[in-house]
Amino acid sequence: MNLALIGINHRTALLDVREKLWFSDAELPHALAQLKDQFFTECFIVSTCNRTELYGIVDVQKIPGNASANLKGACDVLVGLKSASQSVMPQHLYQFYGCKAAAHLFKVASGIDSMVIGDIQILNQIKSHYNLASAERTIGVFLNRLVQTALRVGKRARTETTICEGAVSVGYAAVELANKIFSNLSEKRALLVGAGETGELAAKNLVGRGIASLSIANRTRAKAEELVQDLGGNVVEFDQLEPSLLDIDVLITSVSSPQYILTPDQLRRVMKARSNAPLLVIDIGVPRNVHPDVNKLENVFLHDVDSLSRIVDQNLTRRKSEIAAVNKIILEELIGMRHWLESLQVSPTISDLREFFESVRSDEVKKHINRFSEQDRELVDLVTKRIVNKLLHLPTTNLKNGNGESAEESHKKIHIIRGLFGLHKNEPVQNKPEQDRNL
Repeated sequence: MNLALIGINHRTALLDVREKLWFSDAELPHALAQLKDQFFTECFIVSTCNRTELYGIVDVQKIPGNASANLKGACDVLVGLKSASQSVMPQHLYQFYGCKAAAHLFKVASGIDSMVIGDIQILNQIKSHYNLASAERTIGVFLNRLVQTALRVGKRARTETTICEGAVSVGYAAVELANKIFSNLSEKRALLVGAGETGELAAKNLVGRGIASLSIANRTRAKAEELVQDLGGNVVEFDQLEPSLLDIDVLITSVSSPQYILTPDQLRRVMKARSNAPLLVIDIGVPRNVHPDVNKLENVFLHDVDSLSRIVDQNLTRRKSEIAAVNKIILEELIGMRHWLESLQVSPTISDLREFFESVRSDEVKKHINRFSEQDRELVDLVTKRIVNKLLHLPTTNLKNGNGESAEESHKKIHIIRGLFGLHKNEPVQNKPEQDRNL
């Protein structure tokens, strides 16, 4: 299987370059059809905000010789499909082959190659783009097995390690902190002030954690109404914050303001009106939305971006410590993939070997059959067939059972056998050095 990968990601190009090579779902069918027609027997594309990657099984009839040199045409077509040749330069693209290409996909699926380590969205994106390619009939037996293995790697990484655990953004960290303090948010009420990107993320996570009641206040009421329509809850007037604080448990602020929107005097009045019931205040505004002296008030617990950033840093450190465990999973699945591929080569090799021996036997019998009497000719045919079967019995058994050798040793043995007996006409694997011990 001549697996090749052409890609661009957050490590090789900035967003303004990456977005030039982003494919929408509507654009992918045409792209896949053209690439398959010109270069591959199978192919699919994963395209997100952080990466666009083309995976394909090189068709050696269409791209003979050195794949790394001849895949330049595929790179040109990929870039040309988006008319991005003025923005996407050769240094923005990377190419991997064989094991390296498969390992890269597995790293992407597990989240360790993501901009945010442990990103759990990428697995669904891979599955979605795989399904699209399947519908377009550009997925075959090899990429089907590769993607299914990648999805299994992603699931194993999530269940067997903690690579995806712990908030790694301030918006998520705010809700994680609230959940940790109150243990159960399903009985708590929250007010979100600010419906921007960070605030929206916090709101979605609050709903995801089962918050009992969510209110949203924003300078532009329409934005708050839009968020409430998507997530549920109710809208609070931005200039009516004090009354809205009387019956909540969690306040999250995330607005852009040159001055504090809540002061100690305001919250002192609020706390008196709510009989000093505990209030968790999480200020994720930059600059800060809540005066730091609020933390001096009894039963008011204030956390700002700095304290949340410490949580994020700790979680990132914890996730990074799991990379070795994820790499172990990837290695296990790569070995499993290799064994599967080796098993595909065994049967054709046995079949070709028997066909070769039978051809030699048959030709020799035909040449000399007239030297035997009529009654002996059938016996000659039978005896020579038995000789061939006995000669091939042990090699066939050894090929099937493997004799405990490694996948690499098995691969070399099959390649040697095919070379010794000239069985290259249907060789299943092109063993080229530049393809990094091809899968």
